[in-house]
Amino acid sequence: MNSTHPVKSFLAAPLVAVDHLQMYFPIYRGIFQQKAGDIKAVDDVSFAIFQGTTLGLVGESGCGKSTTGQAILQLPHPTAGSVKFKGEELTTLTDHQMRPYRRSMQMIFQDPYASLNPRFTIGQIIGEPLDIHHWGSPADRRERVAELLSLVGLRQQTINRYPHEFSGGQRQRVGIARALATSPEFIIADEPISALDVSIQAQVINLLDELKQKLGLTYLFIAHDLAMVRYISDQVAVMYLGKIAEWGSRNEVYGHPVHPYTQALLSAISIPNPRTAMAKKRPVLQGEVPSPSHPPAGCRFHTRCPFAEEVCSRSIPDFTNVGTASNPHLVACHFAEKFAS
Repeated sequence: MNSTHPVKSFLAAPLVAVDHLQMYFPIYRGIFQQKAGDIKAVDDVSFAIFQGTTLGLVGESGCGKSTTGQAILQLPHPTAGSVKFKGEELTTLTDHQMRPYRRSMQMIFQDPYASLNPRFTIGQIIGEPLDIHHWGSPADRRERVAELLSLVGLRQQTINRYPHEFSGGQRQRVGIARALATSPEFIIADEPISALDVSIQAQVINLLDELKQKLGLTYLFIAHDLAMVRYISDQVAVMYLGKIAEWGSRNEVYGHPVHPYTQALLSAISIPNPRTAMAKKRPVLQGEVPSPSHPPAGCRFHTRCPFAEEVCSRSIPDFTNVGTASNPHLVACHFAEKFAS
């Protein structure tokens, strides 16, 4: 990868800029627990998210999507790399210094059943961020909680109920309300619909989109449901084994996928017409996803890529822009220009 930021070299002034981010987890073995290696969950990831937009981060389970989101919020602190919020470097801050930024950066968690404290009422759960950040008086906080309940489509009368009294979709609305409590600018939605019934998923996605328009929010939307990502995202980043394989606008990535991995992912989307689905040629990936503790040399996708050549196993591909300067479409592939033509 080039030393310069692959996205910022085309577009300026992002709200969030992630530059060569790494998140390694050490492996200890033996009686004396000596370090035997690292799990490279996130390895040299760069992207930018612009004010008022949604970046969809997609990929197979275990590719490092959720870890990337947590590393942006310094939960935990990254192994290396840079994370800037409104131009301010976050990776060098202590937990105490991060506290003011946490009001502006919040997360919606994947599991609405595990992410809510069963001993707290809904009012206490939503109001907890306000208590932590000493927001207003107790009366102001109660008023704010009632306002948030209405904002996410829940009745104010439910303020004294407990999580077990709600359905999965309602619990996720509570999680969204909690994330909105401190009026953040940036929200990381970590697979917020994967644990919900299909009939409820669209409701939650529509709510997130409405809140984005109403409150001017910026999202990092992490998911493996490609259809939902296409609906809600402005830009899309495709991740494989700890690295970004392709990045571009929603229309570019979905309409003109270039990286073989992106093409394989998109081919898995169900097509309503069975005749069209049968006639469509689908790329076939060989083998299993390699272990992040021993990733392949060169391009990490080359062990499964049907178009791999010798250079793919020897050299890590730089990003190639197959779009334009005003509408970049970046692909980490040695043959990006060939596949794009």
